[in-house]
Amino acid sequence: MKRFTAIFIVLILSASLLAACSSSKDSGKLVIGIDDKFAPMGFRDDKNEIVGFDIDYAKAAAEKMGVEAEFLPIDWSAKESELNSGRIDLIWNGYTITEERKGKVLFTKPYLENSQVIVTKKDSPIRSMSDLTGKTIGLQSLSSAADAVNGSPLKDQVKQITEYKDNVLALSDLRIGRIEAVVIDEIVIKYYMSKEKDAFSLLDESVAPEEYGIGVKKGNEELLNKLQKALDELNADGTAAKISRTWFGEDKVLK
Repeated sequence: MKRFTAIFIVLILSASLLAACSSSKDSGKLVIGIDDKFAPMGFRDDKNEIVGFDIDYAKAAAEKMGVEAEFLPIDWSAKESELNSGRIDLIWNGYTITEERKGKVLFTKPYLENSQVIVTKKDSPIRSMSDLTGKTIGLQSLSSAADAVNGSPLKDQVKQITEYKDNVLALSDLRIGRIEAVVIDEIVIKYYMSKEKDAFSLLDESVAPEEYGIGVKKGNEELLNKLQKALDELNADGTAAKISRTWFGEDKVLK
């Protein structure tokens, strides 16, 4: 009797665990991990609602797939852990494709081009990368900006690299003079510069070109293929171009 009871308890616990770990897709939802301070890709507007290019793009893709997109702000430095734990189904918010990340997640085809660039205050005397010698720069922790700097001569050239939880904090310190430059996504800083026309200057030289993709958990090729099919359809029917023009004023989506 005791053995039967023990087996019964194990079966109940196993069933509960499987239910807890089942994909959110099974309930008609696709949970998408985002950095909610990453304008214009995914961020909170004046009404505290999550908006942006990636948000609209994800909603359109989810509709094609017959599911609902649910956006979950996460600690961006733990994004791969969040994906692998099953807490989110996708990493989708200006997520740069790198060789290191390819070892951790599955990627869709790239959908946007980007570069890591250097921004200074408008009145800064810094005009080129060589002017950054001995200076203090900032960037988002565990981001592609960090990867770009670590793979460039800038790493040994600057005096100090200060890492921040997000780009908003880095740009805030740049404004008040705590740091002298920020390495940041070109798409992101151009959005801020369109809002604050006299706040920043952009150096002509870029640190590294890159491309954005969407991260799917390793082993989940089924979800990857369904998502890529939806993205291809959004390209074909003009929806992706329309969303791009809304946020960037032009069609920037890679075909």
